[in-house]
Amino acid sequence: MNVEDITTMGMAGAGSMGAGIAQVAAMAGLKVQVVDTGAGACDRARKTIVKSLERIVKKGTMTEAQMEETLGRISFSTDVASFKGIPFIFEAVFEDIAVKKELFAKLDAVCGEDTIYATNTSSISITEMAALVKNPANFVGMHFFNPVPVMKLVEVIPALQTAEATKNLALAMSQKLGKTSITCKDTPGFVVNRLFVPYIIDAVRLLEEGVASAEDIDIAMKLGCNMPMGPLEFQDFAGVDIGYHVTNIFHEYLKQERFAPPGLLRNMIKAGYLGRKAGRGFYEYPAS
Repeated sequence: MNVEDITTMGMAGAGSMGAGIAQVAAMAGLKVQVVDTGAGACDRARKTIVKSLERIVKKGTMTEAQMEETLGRISFSTDVASFKGIPFIFEAVFEDIAVKKELFAKLDAVCGEDTIYATNTSSISITEMAALVKNPANFVGMHFFNPVPVMKLVEVIPALQTAEATKNLALAMSQKLGKTSITCKDTPGFVVNRLFVPYIIDAVRLLEEGVASAEDIDIAMKLGCNMPMGPLEFQDFAGVDIGYHVTNIFHEYLKQERFAPPGLLRNMIKAGYLGRKAGRGFYEYPAS
């Protein structure tokens, strides 16, 4: 299979990452079938994509007509069977191996022998997931970054079972979607999160220890290190619960104390302080 032959792709998962991947694929001219278990998730994803495209139109880099054409290339469904006949499927469901195993079983029941599965996981072993599907040679990791329409990098991670042709197709697909890709081995966190997660954890610990306020920690990293977003701002953006879950996975795999989730993260989850999506995390976000 050549990347030029792929005109339609599937997107399993309509969260922030799924919506972002669907958007950039549609902007690249691909027809996109998005599937999620709930109609509400699909509705939220469509609204997210519309708002993102409207910002691009306001910047003058896309016309309203092009925006409508892009939206017209994206379809939503709650039925996995709508993936039938689609050659390339991205997966971006919740970071839980049991959830992914259930999804892959459903995909295997409707997808063809040559279908490529590309997981967007940021923390679970690609090799472990490849072992769950009927054609592991067609399985590969493609880790995008949030927000997908803005961030240029994709980490391509072959599993132990991944065929060379599948890896090369993933690299070509990254380029087709307007991204720059790197290749890395299947290890927890790959490159970026292996470096970035301890940075976030240390920022939470600084706050937990009373070294500085959340605002001052974020200001320090933005002005002192030219970061576009402070670590605690970022954690609110990504989701406090997601951060806690990922650090737990890293700690389990690597057995290094630097990846142990701080108690503050655990208590914030118990309080429902999950970040922007909950209206409160390290900061408060009044409803607009």
